[in-house]
Amino acid sequence: MIESADGGDRPVPHTAVVLAGDRGPSDPVAVATGAPCKALAPVGGQALLARVIEILRGVARIDAIVVVGPARTIVDSVPTLKALLAAADVTWVAPADSPSASAARGLDTLAPGKPALLTTADHALLTAAMIEPLLDTSGCDLSVGLVDYARVRRAYPASRRTAIRLGRDDGYCGCNLFAVHTSAARKLIADWQRVEKQRKHPARVVASMLGWTGVLRYALHRLDLEDAFARLSRRAGMQVCPVPLSEPEAGIDVDSLSDLQLVESILTDRKRTRDASLP
Repeated sequence: MIESADGGDRPVPHTAVVLAGDRGPSDPVAVATGAPCKALAPVGGQALLARVIEILRGVARIDAIVVVGPARTIVDSVPTLKALLAAADVTWVAPADSPSASAARGLDTLAPGKPALLTTADHALLTAAMIEPLLDTSGCDLSVGLVDYARVRRAYPASRRTAIRLGRDDGYCGCNLFAVHTSAARKLIADWQRVEKQRKHPARVVASMLGWTGVLRYALHRLDLEDAFARLSRRAGMQVCPVPLSEPEAGIDVDSLSDLQLVESILTDRKRTRDASLP
C-alpha cells in the first residue's frame, strides 16, 4: 500500500490519465464505425472513451481523470464528446505526437508527486478488478500491468497479440495499464519514446530496456519476469514492478477491426450472462 503524504497508511488516490489521441478519421476502426476518431468508435453501444471513463469513475481510489486527446478540432465538432470532457472530474489536454509524449504531457498537468494511473481510450474491456492490483503495489515507483500470453491465447485463440517471451514459457502481453507512483517514475515515462518505437520488435525492446546482456539471456530463454524487471529497475535507478493480472481480457485493446469484432462478441456474451442471471 502506498503511504499517504502525512506518513500514514491510508491509500493515496490516483488521477487517471487516459490516452485518447489517435490517427483520426483514417484509423481503420474509426472508418469502419463512421466515428471521427477511434476514441469515439461505438463498442457495445457506447463510445470507447465514454466506456473507459465510466469504469474509472467506479474505482474509489481514482479521484480525477485527465484525457489526453482527441484533437481540439474533434472535441469542438462533437457535442457529446465536448459534454463528456466538460464534466467536473475530467480535464482535457491536447495530444502530443506519440503515446509516450502524450502520457508525459498528461502527467505534467498533475501536482508534483501526485500518483497516476495510465491507460488508453481503446481499453474497451477494462474493469476495476484490473486496476486495483496496480494501485495496491507497495515499494514501487512504477507498476506495469501484464498478462500471461498463454492465458490470452487459451481464452481467445484467434486474437493476435504482441508478447515478450520470458523464460521458457510463452511470455507476457502488455495491458496498457501503468501506475506511476512517484516523481522518479514520471521521468521514465517521459523517456519511453525510444522504446515505443520498437514495441513490435520484442528483442529491440529488451535491448532498450535491459541492455545487451539482457538480450542474450532473452535469446537463450533464461530471462524470467523477475530477472527482467530487476534489470530494468537497476538501469532506470528506480523500482519498476510487474503486476501479473489474471483476466485475459486485460491484454486486449481495440487496435484493429478483428479486435473490434472480438470485443463486441465478448461484451455480447457478458450481457447474455448478466441477463440470464436476472430473476
